Amino acid sequence: MVCRMFRIEAEVDKARRDLLRSRLRDTNTAASPILRALRGTPQERENPLHVWASDAGGELAGGLVGHTWTTWLHVAYLWVDERHRGTGLGGRLLAEAERIAREGRGCRAARLETWDFQAPEFYRKQGYDVVCVIPDYPPGITEYTLVKRLG
Repeated sequence: MVCRMFRIEAEVDKARRDLLRSRLRDTNTAASPILRALRGTPQERENPLHVWASDAGGELAGGLVGHTWTTWLHVAYLWVDERHRGTGLGGRLLAEAERIAREGRGCRAARLETWDFQAPEFYRKQGYDVVCVIPDYPPGITEYTLVKRLG
């Protein structure tokens, strides 16, 4: 029997994080023909996608922050100022991000996460389907992952 000694550490280390990310990427690329085919192409990297709305006074009324990767749009944040909720602005921001992703970046699908007290019903009305439910994340809150085919 082989006995191996390891030193286990728990610390934030950006250099090792980057090394780990690189090694995981190499391992994943070696294991997946799809990821291997992406290497060296523009779709290999995440491409930021931001959409902003300003009110008549030039103040931020709402915005969407996400990115595209391969054929997917990932919406990280969508926010509308309380004064402008219920006006359709959230739907317009989301639709514009989907349009840019579909027409300008060749995306065929979108994904996002939201909590139960945020906007799962809003996203369902926009054509998104729930594909994952995580109860108690964080405790007392349910997180939803939703996806939509962009057609």
